[in-house]
Amino acid sequence: MNIDGAEMAYHIEPVPFSTTFRFDWVKAPLSMNMRLHRMAEAKIVRELRSMMHAKARIIPELGRCEVRLIWYVTTNHRRDEENIIPVLKALCDGLVDAEVVEDDTPRFMHKLMPEIVKINARDDTAHFEFTITEIAAVVDTVPKDIALKAAARVTQKNAELLRRLED
Repeated sequence: MNIDGAEMAYHIEPVPFSTTFRFDWVKAPLSMNMRLHRMAEAKIVRELRSMMHAKARIIPELGRCEVRLIWYVTTNHRRDEENIIPVLKALCDGLVDAEVVEDDTPRFMHKLMPEIVKINARDDTAHFEFTITEIAAVVDTVPKDIALKAAARVTQKNAELLRRLED
């Protein structure tokens, strides 16, 4: 109640689920520049997927999520963000394996481009952070004019069918 004695309505927005996993890898376990035999690469992918699957058990089922991979480095060496995309892909596949999301397609998962961030070696060691954040479900919408035209066509076809049935 407020000062006047009237009831006040409260609207509480649900807080989206978000969690971050830390991986103490100094360098990427997979890279687009690695030239591994396909079986050796498949073994690393399988290990990353199963590790993420095990860690993701604490995550509730999400309709849609956004994922972000950040590699914190302590040196100024040149690195390309694109090279760690295989790590991101394997971790996302692990989320699907854990049934956190239905699939890792854009409809269910928004993947941000991996980032590389320089940190001070005195403050922390090199590592990766993988963040999963729940986002609102995508609603398939159609512009109003297109919907009205489609409804008019259906109505016209139904009217034609009714005329044929009456004849």
